[in-house]
Amino acid sequence: MFAVIKTGGLQYRVAEDDVVRIGRLEGNVGDIVQLKDVLLLGGDKPQLGSPMISGASVAVEVMEQSRGPKVIAFKKRRRKNSRRKRGHRQDYTLVRISEILTGGAAPTKKAKGKPAPKPKAEKPEGEEKKAAKPKAKAKAPAKKTKPVVKKPAAKGKGKK
Repeated sequence: MFAVIKTGGLQYRVAEDDVVRIGRLEGNVGDIVQLKDVLLLGGDKPQLGSPMISGASVAVEVMEQSRGPKVIAFKKRRRKNSRRKRGHRQDYTLVRISEILTGGAAPTKKAKGKPAPKPKAEKPEGEEKKAAKPKAKAKAPAKKTKPVVKKPAAKGKGKK
């Protein structure tokens, strides 16, 4: 089963356990948020809303609040000494679709959260010593050399 939802002025086709980057949503990481603007429910018997399907919603888990890459708007009017440089970063929310609900039901699933990091394998004591860098050899003392004295340039006869 899939759904087409509308959020932030854009439409997304989503299914359960999809991870989608959408416009900024209110909520902390790990919260379950309900999106009520469902335009279409697909599956065996598709339902089309006019414009929205009443009683349908999509439960999403907020995974991350972040910002997109910087977009630079540079405007120049030639021969006028006029330049304008503006930067912008869009706010985004990374969400995981937990459930597609119909009939005004409330979300039943809990937030999964991020998976636990894998423990790092410990190295045996013998390998740690091999990985250490060898010490640098002591340099031999520098030889004393005579200072180089530059001779003045010879004055030649110039052309007249």
